[in-house]
Amino acid sequence: MTKLMWDKVGERFFETGVDQGVLYLPDSAGNYVNGVAWNGLTNVTESPSGAEPNAQYADNIKYLNLFSAEDFAATLEAFTYPDEFQQFDGLAVPTPGVAVGQQPRKTFGLSYRTKIGNDLEGDDFAYKRHLVYGCKASPSEKAYGTTNDSPEPINFSWSLTTDLQPVTGHKPTAIV
Repeated sequence: MTKLMWDKVGERFFETGVDQGVLYLPDSAGNYVNGVAWNGLTNVTESPSGAEPNAQYADNIKYLNLFSAEDFAATLEAFTYPDEFQQFDGLAVPTPGVAVGQQPRKTFGLSYRTKIGNDLEGDDFAYKRHLVYGCKASPSEKAYGTTNDSPEPINFSWSLTTDLQPVTGHKPTAIV
């Protein structure tokens, strides 16, 4: 029998941080061709749902569990967003300095990086790039407050829903 070992030096891994956000703009065919840097990204909370077991019975016993389809959603938070994001946030800009709200929301792509660390190299060991497809953004409230001796920037927040995209050799997904 093989002896198992836990917490070996160099194998104590963790994931931390979020940075290098990229907004992907679709072309007229829906392909993501251009990426725009997303500065000020502060938080991404992934919220998968579904994959619920559904017990099936036969011959008076539990025969199997079928799982419901899984869905991917997220909450995105940032101090700012690229100008190109306005069209995905329900804003139209007919003339510079004027934004018309409550417009149709378009689909976009998003990626962000998280860092992988270990006990030897801290958070510089590696990184993971998260790719999210078929996103639509819904806004959260924005609180504008007076500036005082401890000013804080507004933290914008959006709830993201996704549509599944085909992946060769796999079931459709919204996140890679």
